Amino acid sequence: MTSLLSLAGPLAPLLMNPEVGEVVVNGPFDVWVELDGQLRRVDTRFRDSLELRQTAVRLVAACGRRIDDATPMVDARLPDGSRVNVVLPPLAVDGPLITIRRFGTAPLRFSDLVERGSISAEQAIDLTMLVQSRRNMLISGGTGTGKTTLLGALTGLVPTNERLVTVEDAAELSVQAEHVARLEARPANVEGKGAIELRQLIRNALRMRPDRLIVGEIRGGEAIDLLLAMNTGHDGSLATIHANGPKDALRRLETMALMGGVDIPHTAIREQIASAVHAVVHVVRSPDGNRCVASVDRVERAGVGWHLQAVER
Repeated sequence: MTSLLSLAGPLAPLLMNPEVGEVVVNGPFDVWVELDGQLRRVDTRFRDSLELRQTAVRLVAACGRRIDDATPMVDARLPDGSRVNVVLPPLAVDGPLITIRRFGTAPLRFSDLVERGSISAEQAIDLTMLVQSRRNMLISGGTGTGKTTLLGALTGLVPTNERLVTVEDAAELSVQAEHVARLEARPANVEGKGAIELRQLIRNALRMRPDRLIVGEIRGGEAIDLLLAMNTGHDGSLATIHANGPKDALRRLETMALMGGVDIPHTAIREQIASAVHAVVHVVRSPDGNRCVASVDRVERAGVGWHLQAVER
């Protein structure tokens, strides 16, 4: 952590504050932080765009990556587990942009979320039952609603004798199970070669004797590979997906599965979803910054498609 702070320049004091959840830099003279779930402008400043660019380059180099005019956008994981996104001019109009999403050193456990009120007592019973009965689940929600935090907390409910294999674009999940194998995608090098995408990792994960497959976030064509895995004996799998609601989550999953390049009719995709996904957990963030589980819905088959129904105990 000390070496990372030495690279962060004026951002170092912000990264030292454990209460800061996110640091957002919109140019050399416009810096914001997330405190208690809300963004607030701070007095931190860079001398000019050059100092900001140099800081961005150092942070990206700490990830083993490179950013320059030829590669002006980078999304990577810092040594302390934080996630950093950098965009350089001319793509960034008002100077280099830096976004650092931080994760607490002590990950929130399932019981912590219940105590905070993020999960109600009734929802806690439902979620525990779903995980321990090996139901396949999607966690949906918008950006910053706590999907990854909830996913990590749910892994703490998995029996200790089960092996989890996690697949992530950028490793940020705090898995709370005992037997875990973690996989992380790799971007292309400066020559545009060597990329290892989520689809390849999911296919390889199935050869690693997983009891459960955990996908940090479904973003594209890997949706079809996950559905096929869920439908071929990998019960209890978990994944997150960006969506405005549980129905939108399943519709988006359909769309991304169709992006997988597999010649499958739309109706067959809907049937795959109805068979593979057992529940959708939707999380939201209120205007005051509080994050909570809004709904827990069971996915049921309806003809050649699906419909949602609230979980009943």
